[in-house]
Amino acid sequence: MTAAFTFPGQGSQTVGMGKALADAFPVAKAVFAEVDAALGEKLTAIIWDGPAETLQLTENTQPALMAVSIAALRVLEAEAGLSVARDAAFVAGHSLGEYSALAAAGSLSIADTARLLRTRGLAMQKAVPVGDGAMAALLGLDYEVAVAVADEAAQGQVCEAANDNGGGQIVVSGDKAAVDRAVEIAKAKGARRAMLLAVSAPFHCRLMQPAADTMAEALARVTINKPVAPVVANVIAAPVSDPDAIRKLLVKQVTGTVRWRESVAYMAAQGVTHFLEVGAGKVLTGLLKRIVKDAAGVAVGGPGDIAAARDAILAAR
Repeated sequence: MTAAFTFPGQGSQTVGMGKALADAFPVAKAVFAEVDAALGEKLTAIIWDGPAETLQLTENTQPALMAVSIAALRVLEAEAGLSVARDAAFVAGHSLGEYSALAAAGSLSIADTARLLRTRGLAMQKAVPVGDGAMAALLGLDYEVAVAVADEAAQGQVCEAANDNGGGQIVVSGDKAAVDRAVEIAKAKGARRAMLLAVSAPFHCRLMQPAADTMAEALARVTINKPVAPVVANVIAAPVSDPDAIRKLLVKQVTGTVRWRESVAYMAAQGVTHFLEVGAGKVLTGLLKRIVKDAAGVAVGGPGDIAAARDAILAAR
């Protein structure tokens, strides 16, 4: 197997995502119904009809993106004959996408995943008062340089590398004043661009510890099965299959760096040549070429993407 299934994170959401899949395929519609039932509300109405401001609330965005990813996966299984167990050398997801990956690999049920992501979104939003934290994208710097920028900017506050996305795209997170300093320092060190991001909280840094504590309690209450394909975990950029290790790494992920560049590079080094981005948008497919130039990437978010995904998997077998 030389294919990996990857799952997008926050930032890929758009109003209307997944509706064409649900309209065309009953298996996709069933996933959205299952998520609605798990949450006890019509999240589907927000996903398809908006408004965008409500969809972008973290507690809605996280389960919504998972729903679209699993709906797309079910269509791939039903219409293209694809199987995670047979066709995926690895699964991986960016931040909340790691939960989608675990659901795809049968490690978590869809209902539990939806509830966990609702809890995660609420906890991450509550961990830091609005306006006290910030995140910024530093473009055109090596990871080590970006980490040095964050360390210099901290000055007794929190400023840490939150995402290493690849292609010289690093996101830092922490106290607002420290992140502001990081933007200026990065510019002085030759960053192509350095800019604050429109986010509601400083994700993936030490300030998220209250959310990590909440997730430790929530994850202790759910069943985690051994995944049918190894999950390349964000915080170690290496595969994990043991349920207890998965649980611990999901807690660490709340405050830890999303090591996406290293994760993709690891999978490529293990022989993966084809990467399927399953769900909304094409963010991960765009990042792929910056990390592994000769890899083939296919984004699967609508009915028109199914044939290309099937062809990619057949080529990877």
